[in-house]
Amino acid sequence: MLRAPRFRHVPLGATAVVLALVLSACGGGGEPGGGGVAASASLDPGADLSKQRLTVSNWDGYLPEDLPGRFRSAVGAPVTVAKHTTNEEIVAKLTASSDSGIDVAFVSGQYAQALAEQGLLEPIHHELVPHPDNLDPAASRLAHDKGNVYSVPYTWGTTGLCYRKDLIGYTPDSWNDLLKPRAALKKKITMLKTERWLFLPAQKALGYSVNTTDEQQLARVKELLLGAKEGLLAYDDTTFGDRLKSGEAVLAEAWDGWCPTDDKRIGFVVPEEGSDLWVDTMVILKSSTNKEAAHSFINYVLDAEVHSWVAENIFYKVPGRAAMDEVDPALLEKYPALRMTPEQLLEGESVVDLGDASTAYTRIVTEVTAG
Repeated sequence: MLRAPRFRHVPLGATAVVLALVLSACGGGGEPGGGGVAASASLDPGADLSKQRLTVSNWDGYLPEDLPGRFRSAVGAPVTVAKHTTNEEIVAKLTASSDSGIDVAFVSGQYAQALAEQGLLEPIHHELVPHPDNLDPAASRLAHDKGNVYSVPYTWGTTGLCYRKDLIGYTPDSWNDLLKPRAALKKKITMLKTERWLFLPAQKALGYSVNTTDEQQLARVKELLLGAKEGLLAYDDTTFGDRLKSGEAVLAEAWDGWCPTDDKRIGFVVPEEGSDLWVDTMVILKSSTNKEAAHSFINYVLDAEVHSWVAENIFYKVPGRAAMDEVDPALLEKYPALRMTPEQLLEGESVVDLGDASTAYTRIVTEVTAG
């Protein structure tokens, strides 16, 4: 089965700075869906979509490879899929000029929030996207965009502890199992290096919000992360599953869909202190001249047969109720995190745009992971 690269969330130096400038320019950190969202343009429900051409930017492997051909056969509009590696990469492209040439982009929720606040997104014309009726009502209550005003959720999930049941000797239930490990586990633990997710275990262990910008709290988070460093095998966003399978690692911080629980020796748990709720979304650029086809594309992706592909191939949950009903029960047994309900996911704290404060996160991560 195909798995998408886990570089979705990774900030990479200069691009993180670009994003910080974007957030600053748009007054980042304000109320999601605030006044930066420009008025909706008038669209033609009867437009000839065969005369429109779409360019969609997405992470590699995050859509079925044959989807462009299937969409053109069904709707008439040709689709070119461009690929981006990180949220920061696509945000830099979308903000570099008045017309990036992109019609639809896949970005994580807090980045959709920032783009909307800068007025770069077309509000979703819900009458042109009837398939959102398939979405769970919880998908309209997400902190980055309540009511799905300018984005449509594609996938969602959480972060937890991925561990070797046969090697760890107990069932971990706290972020402190990573941060203050038992002696036998030292140098057999990995943590995510991505900014917001490196912070998450310490934030939750200390009882803080994953969106805190309080300087004293961030200083305590940094202190705890520095103390945890000596017990780590590595900061690892991509190969921790392989390390667990080989036994090199016995405990890892992991995004739920990336924990290889198809190996019966491996388990996944959300710590008792709680975790996050991350969301990947689809957005339409205000600069697009193919907005009717863009809406039709999003609607097509939300079809249960298409949307269920994500859960079946990438092992991420999707907010489409009909799509999740299509998933093979045997797969749900192999990947129990797929069985998490929307209500359980909403117990996690939504990751939102932090505006200028994101630079403090970048600085602390650099200081913690250096050397």
